[in-house]
Amino acid sequence: MPAPPRIFDRRRMVLILWALLSAGFFTISLFGYQVSRQAIRDAIIGQDLPLTSSNIYSEIQKDLVRPVLISSTMANDTFLREWVMSGERDAKAMARYLTEIRTRYGAFASFFVSERTGNYYTGDGILKQVKPGETRDAWYYRVRDMVEPYEINVDPDLANRDALTIFINYRAFDFNGRYLGATGIGLTVESVRELIATYQKRFNRTIFFVDHGGRIVLFGNESGRQERDLRKAPGLGALVDKILNERTGSYQYLANGDNHIVHVNYLPELKWYLFVEQSEEAALAGVRKTFYTNLVISLFVTLVVMSLIHVAIGSYQERLENLASTDKLTGILNRHAFTILIDKLLAELRREPRPLALMLVDIDHFKRINDTRGHLAGDDVLQEVATRLQAGLRESDLAVRWGGEEFLLLLKGCDLAEAARIADKLRAAIAEHPVLAAGKEIDVTVSIGVAERRGDETPTMTIDRADAALYSAKHQGRDRVCIGDTASVT
Repeated sequence: MPAPPRIFDRRRMVLILWALLSAGFFTISLFGYQVSRQAIRDAIIGQDLPLTSSNIYSEIQKDLVRPVLISSTMANDTFLREWVMSGERDAKAMARYLTEIRTRYGAFASFFVSERTGNYYTGDGILKQVKPGETRDAWYYRVRDMVEPYEINVDPDLANRDALTIFINYRAFDFNGRYLGATGIGLTVESVRELIATYQKRFNRTIFFVDHGGRIVLFGNESGRQERDLRKAPGLGALVDKILNERTGSYQYLANGDNHIVHVNYLPELKWYLFVEQSEEAALAGVRKTFYTNLVISLFVTLVVMSLIHVAIGSYQERLENLASTDKLTGILNRHAFTILIDKLLAELRREPRPLALMLVDIDHFKRINDTRGHLAGDDVLQEVATRLQAGLRESDLAVRWGGEEFLLLLKGCDLAEAARIADKLRAAIAEHPVLAAGKEIDVTVSIGVAERRGDETPTMTIDRADAALYSAKHQGRDRVCIGDTASVT
């Protein structure tokens, strides 16, 4: 028996469901990613960077502002002022003082330059005398003429083989406010860079310092920034003037395809701007990884769900198709299935013309069986007749319950003579063996009308001729085969 006709295309439905599920999962994951991305961006701007900047500022106060306070203490130290006012008679005393300052506070260098004598004192004694025309002494005369009490300057340290050093140059005055000279301590640039690098590693941010002219004066060894003039930095350069005027705030800029967020604080003790920068790309790396993970999980879940749906739909489709196209009592095709299959069959015949024979089979005196033996016995007779008819057909032939006790048989590639022979064989197979119905054997016969399709006539026309032949068989005494139009008995 051929497979029941398809009610719907299962693959198309599964593809539609897969597309809907995939679109749903992707939309949910993308929405979650966008929400998380915006939340992280808001957190960076509103909380993380300002808080990090405050923490770093606290660290700087401890590690970098401390040298300013030490220099201030030196400039106001009673010993230093009285020693200068007494005529600078014991250079060794000043050397011991400067050595003690350097040792106690862990400074790289400590110094005092006298305005009266021009002597440059260090922990090792008098290093040299500063002179107005000396290029390397220009810093002293700049400090002498300053209005501010101190400056932070980066210069080579003559006393330490010209190591690049951050000097805190503090103006010293006597008790009457007369200028005595400049004092202070120095820190190596490299040590401060290592300190900033430690901040960067601890806070996972890029940190650097900028002066009033927009130049980067200090940055960590791993900051990734090598520019000296911040105005030349891609993206950020256009914001420098605004940042320097506003002194504090959060800003965003685009550089190399990545959005950067920077928070700025002005440090009055150092007279520098503290820049704390965060790459949005790096901040979103975890969220993006989660997004991709969700997509992979969603794809896996979709595949599992679609596999289950495919199996479930296949099972239900088979059951539905059987229910829709198969007669429940006899298990053969019903009339609805015939209307679907006959169109396909006719299409085949148009491509490849072949004979097509139809038979109408009717159980003789079926009403009498129902009336005398009961409907259960009648059902048993229908089932057994259907079984014997189907057993006598070829695999390519179709058996249909046409209605009541009537069956329609379609024989593909079978001419009228061959169909008549098969019909008589089927009739004999039923008549020669009683049917067990409701526990009792019943003699059952059938009448068969046969017709062969002519040319391009419709199935209805062929069936009508087979029906006429069946009527003739009934009229001639039943248990026989008649051929359409000829009304001949076989």
